[in-house]
Amino acid sequence: DDGNGNVKALVLSEVRFTGGKLEEVPGTEREIPADIVLLAMGFTGPEKNELLTGLKVEYDPRGNVLRDEEYMSSTDGVFVAGDAGRGQSLIVWAIAEGRACAAAVDKYLTGNTNLPVPIPPTAGPLVV
Repeated sequence: DDGNGNVKALVLSEVRFTGGKLEEVPGTEREIPADIVLLAMGFTGPEKNELLTGLKVEYDPRGNVLRDEEYMSSTDGVFVAGDAGRGQSLIVWAIAEGRACAAAVDKYLTGNTNLPVPIPPTAGPLVV
């Protein structure tokens, strides 16, 4: 923290797997400068928790939240982007979908949008 609530560095340490759990290796802590931190963790699908259950969203055959061409789930007014709708993917897909989903929400709320739509929810990776 730079004193203003902004990230200034990451503090890292090595870990080892011992007895079924991760343990920090003493004396391996180090710091590297950082301007932004994006978390990319293992993903097994959206948690089917009280929030999603209460919203009555539907899921696709792969267990992701079902969505239409405007990023809206099966529940009116509930939008889905990133891993929850696409499945495990790269952070760049989640960022692009977040921007496109914001445009869909803007259009839903105001009737139109001037926000960029980098990719549709059905876009697949470019394969050469």
